[in-house]
Amino acid sequence: MGFFSKAAYIIFAVLFEQEIMSYVPVDERSPQGSPTPNSRIPQRAPPPFRRDFEAKLRAFYRKLESKGYGQGPHKLKLHIRRSHLLEDAFRRIMSANKKDLQRGRLAVLWDTEEGLDYGGPSREFFFLLSRELFNPYYGLFEYSANDTYTVQVSPLSAFVDNCHDWFRFSGRVLGLALVHQYLLDAFFTRPFYKALLRLPVALSDLESLDNEFHQSLQWIRDNDIGSGAALGLTFCVTEELLGRVVERELKPGGKNITVNEKNKKEYLERMVKWRLERGVQEQTESLVRGFYEVVDSRLVSVFDARELELVIAGTAEIDINDWRMNTEYRSGYHDNHQVIIWFWQVIEKFTNEQRLRLLQFVTGTSSIPYEGFSALRGSTGPRRFCVEKWGKPNALPRAHTCFNRLDLPPYPTAEILYEKLTLAVEETNTFGIE
Repeated sequence: MGFFSKAAYIIFAVLFEQEIMSYVPVDERSPQGSPTPNSRIPQRAPPPFRRDFEAKLRAFYRKLESKGYGQGPHKLKLHIRRSHLLEDAFRRIMSANKKDLQRGRLAVLWDTEEGLDYGGPSREFFFLLSRELFNPYYGLFEYSANDTYTVQVSPLSAFVDNCHDWFRFSGRVLGLALVHQYLLDAFFTRPFYKALLRLPVALSDLESLDNEFHQSLQWIRDNDIGSGAALGLTFCVTEELLGRVVERELKPGGKNITVNEKNKKEYLERMVKWRLERGVQEQTESLVRGFYEVVDSRLVSVFDARELELVIAGTAEIDINDWRMNTEYRSGYHDNHQVIIWFWQVIEKFTNEQRLRLLQFVTGTSSIPYEGFSALRGSTGPRRFCVEKWGKPNALPRAHTCFNRLDLPPYPTAEILYEKLTLAVEETNTFGIE
């Protein structure tokens, strides 16, 4: 695969007064019912999942099986040379027709290595292939602005030879891994999963990509900008492309339309769409096309973006002791504080899926580094999981994903903490554009 050889595609935007971004659940109502007063851990049944992920996943794979996905009778044989892994995989997978991709029984045959594929060779294949294919070194993908382990489609990919074929191939790889239940050694940003599902994006999705840009838009959303004269913004953005500064209108005649309090909602919607699609819209479409050449979009649509992340990236078993040993506290909390004791009791009570959802809520991803929680990263490098004392006892917890920080109110009982944390993690959404 060729490397890009032209100048970088660099986009910049005016930044405004910075505010710390926080995920705040929209609905802060208390769950119905009262907790058991004398128990340290709630005894009554927890609020049900809005979507039972595990049951949904089982139903998804049953549906795939009933429709013949991966069942044969023909095989999808992939003869792969270890020294030419990427090239061989591209050639074999891209030459397969849609029927073979969906129905074929996968058989990976490593060149010069004898043996039948009972799962081991295929598992190794997807692991090694994903390490190369989604590696930013090749120019198709890039690390997000906030960390060095989640990746997204790179604007520079436009300068990679045959980039649309490579993205279509990437989508097929994702689809094959999903159908045959193999995990990939790659973690993607939340907007990436939304793009795969063709779901609309929201202002909160920018936080994981570009925290400063997100803060500037959030400031506009949260403040009355009146006539907009003080900001001097229009429905137009400035880009530098191949060394030349150009203006791009967000709507026809946008450079002559001043952003004010009345039209800022539309401005924010268009800015979010522009920032998430700039320079990568066509590449993303090619990837999504390849993905749905392998698996029917109607089957995948049962998942939301967080759930699809769990399916593709895996649901690793969380080591609570490692988590606790690598957690820090702020604003009066400490390891022996009663609220913190209750917090870890709740974590013990949670299922592994709930723990992964909490990790998603606080850090923006369910991925756990190979080295464990000590290797968690934030927007500026290594950053430990943090619990900070914040808010009133009737508030819901909130999260700062750039800082891996959970703002936890000082709840008076373990039961209330359990209900509030469960509600925040399982039954609420982050800010959209209001």
